[in-house]
Amino acid sequence: MKIGVAQINTTVGDLSGNGKLIEAAYAKLANQGANLVVFPELAICGYPPRDLLFKRNFVPDNEAALRQVAAQIGSVPALIGFVAPNHSATGRTFFNAAAICAGGKVVQIGKKCLLPTYDVFDEDRYFEAADSPLIFEHGNKRIAVTICEDIWTTEETDNHQRYASGPIEYIKDQSIDLLVNLSASPWHMEKNDIREKLVTETAKICSAPLVYVNAVGGNDELIFDGRSMATNTQGELIAGLAGFAEETRVIDLDESNQFSDTFRQDPLQDIEDALALGLRDYAHKSGFKKTLIGLSGGIDSAVTAAIAEKALSKENVTGISLPSSISSSHSKTDAKDLAENLGIHFHTVPIADVVAASEETLSPLTQGYKRDVTEENIQARARGLLLMALSNKFGALLLTTGNKSELAVGYCTLYGDMCGGLAVISDLPKVMVFELARHLNRDGEKIPASTIEKPPSAELRPDQKDEDSLPPYEILDGILKRYVEEGMSSQDIIDLGYDADVVNEIIRKVDLNEYKRKQAAPGLKLTPLAFGVGRRIPIVQKYVS
Repeated sequence: MKIGVAQINTTVGDLSGNGKLIEAAYAKLANQGANLVVFPELAICGYPPRDLLFKRNFVPDNEAALRQVAAQIGSVPALIGFVAPNHSATGRTFFNAAAICAGGKVVQIGKKCLLPTYDVFDEDRYFEAADSPLIFEHGNKRIAVTICEDIWTTEETDNHQRYASGPIEYIKDQSIDLLVNLSASPWHMEKNDIREKLVTETAKICSAPLVYVNAVGGNDELIFDGRSMATNTQGELIAGLAGFAEETRVIDLDESNQFSDTFRQDPLQDIEDALALGLRDYAHKSGFKKTLIGLSGGIDSAVTAAIAEKALSKENVTGISLPSSISSSHSKTDAKDLAENLGIHFHTVPIADVVAASEETLSPLTQGYKRDVTEENIQARARGLLLMALSNKFGALLLTTGNKSELAVGYCTLYGDMCGGLAVISDLPKVMVFELARHLNRDGEKIPASTIEKPPSAELRPDQKDEDSLPPYEILDGILKRYVEEGMSSQDIIDLGYDADVVNEIIRKVDLNEYKRKQAAPGLKLTPLAFGVGRRIPIVQKYVS
């Protein structure tokens, strides 16, 4: 059997645009000899639609879009994800569904059985769970239809939700010939191996080939990597599509070794590709063509600029150096050299006069107070003011450049360096920022060597170094991973060998700065648990771990 896999990049709410993508992919795959064409989860409306579902016309409009697409489907059936209404008097109002379309109409509808409600998922807010998966017949084959979470029940999954039973238990006893899974599974750094094991183990359990079709693209903070795949009856992978790129391919279930080059690749290349895709889609789907970045001469803004150049091309990226009276000469030089290496637009806008004027204006109220972080932050806020003004003037998306380590402990200035529309590397720990910088230089120097080699500094006071306020980043990142991502207590972390005073101070800072993160720009998710919709900690709370 030949399965047409349509790994397409949909946009949430773009019912017409998504429909055109589906129609084009279907025509191509059907003409290439596919016996069945499969699309990702909720392909009609894009994933995740979130509270768009509560708009009165959204679901009816999505049904109308499905009918328009179905009218273009010929004798080769297509499986298309969409939102189906729940006509029952009980339960949630909608189903996460898959339509079997053939002969110009919708023939059958399958519904999702397991609804994830953890991390970035909140499907139980919207959807009703089906009692059992759809099994239909096509070409003398019995084909089971599952949707994403329906197969996330094996021991191989690092799942945060446990189910008493699932559709796979039902399917394994139904003597099926093929299992299809429509997915919109967001990527993070540890997911590739988990997902492959999940797919291969599920195929073994069901004693049938499995075709897994995943979405690709960026929607808000989520990045979908594609990497659709297929197994044989024994659970061996026989095909894998590209990572972080659209691809349509006819997979022959009787053949092996049908893999794209980027189905598996270096983990740092994954991060680079994920960030570029996430930024490109966030900008383009929001209507931006150009982007703006404050270049400090430091590692974070350098990596952000390099990603922006890859995502949007050099002519659409502008770097702005905003030196103060205490900015080092090497920082100004590094910023300029970076821009020249990348070929992006570059301008220098000194802020010394703005800072001096601000301090003078405040002096009647601040006389008698010692200089402290207040004056330091005026520099950051002056930069934020000017960058936002240029963003408005140029119609360019301003990118914030803070990393996860800094955001975790509040080593960033609200209304200063946190100003912007997208926080590109806000889920990348500082140590990994350096690793990514070296990776970006693999084919030649994009990021100046001095930027990578010099000690990190916010340069808000003379001779300032990050380690004046923070432990070395190797230690900080280790503590943060265990506290933020793994939920360990302070004592658990101390028992691993970390200094008790350091652990307690870092945890205090993480908890204290929740209010900053609530006001931060949305960031691209890279780790299993990112700040944002997947981590919902109260700002006002007194629990001490």
